[in-house]
Amino acid sequence: MKKLLLLILMILMGFTCFAGSVYVMDSGKPDLVIWIAPYKSQADLCVYVAPYRSEARGKDEIWYFEKYRSSADIKIKITKYKSQADLKIYYVKYKSEAGWRKSHPWMGRLH
Repeated sequence: MKKLLLLILMILMGFTCFAGSVYVMDSGKPDLVIWIAPYKSQADLCVYVAPYRSEARGKDEIWYFEKYRSSADIKIKITKYKSQADLKIYYVKYKSEAGWRKSHPWMGRLH
């Protein structure tokens, strides 16, 4: 019985452990529409793109781009127009620079 409970717990943790994985859609209805800001001051969120999925675990500000839609925690669409965006982001080079710049309704919901 203990082994079965442990197995179920490990499976459930596997589904919830990884967060911050993103899939960019070309068409269809995304979870979130983003605009990529040319300047940090225009962004709601500064995003660091992680080379490994495990680095994006439980963090809004660290993203890992998935190859497959089914593997992603959130599906996004990129818009050219700031007014159409749900969230404005700016890409940063270093993990320490990533984070929310302003209070936002999506805060804590990206993972």
